[in-house]
Amino acid sequence: VQLQASGGGLVQPGGSLRLSCAASGSIFRSNTMGWYRQAPGQQRELVAEIGSGGTANYAGSVKGRFTISRDNAKNTVYLTMNNLKPEDTAVYYCHYRYLSFWWGQGTLVTVSS
Repeated sequence: VQLQASGGGLVQPGGSLRLSCAASGSIFRSNTMGWYRQAPGQQRELVAEIGSGGTANYAGSVKGRFTISRDNAKNTVYLTMNNLKPEDTAVYYCHYRYLSFWWGQGTLVTVSS
């Protein structure tokens, strides 16, 4: 499985960004995709993930601000991030999970004025 992520960048506090991650290769219908993030000097943490049936799971710190969605026909997962805060600054990593775990390349999100 290959994962291609895009959509990071620099945004001011209170702004919005949308990340995308497209999966290709040996894709199974029943899978989970989502995003982790890693800030400098910190461990990688789960941000949000969504199953192929649409069930989503969020970290408490992003609930109500971030929305994860997916397009199964395109094998693509999206993370819409609203009301961004400086503490959301991190490298965001897409992941795909089915029996094993795959990572995409990271995309940097910087929230700063």
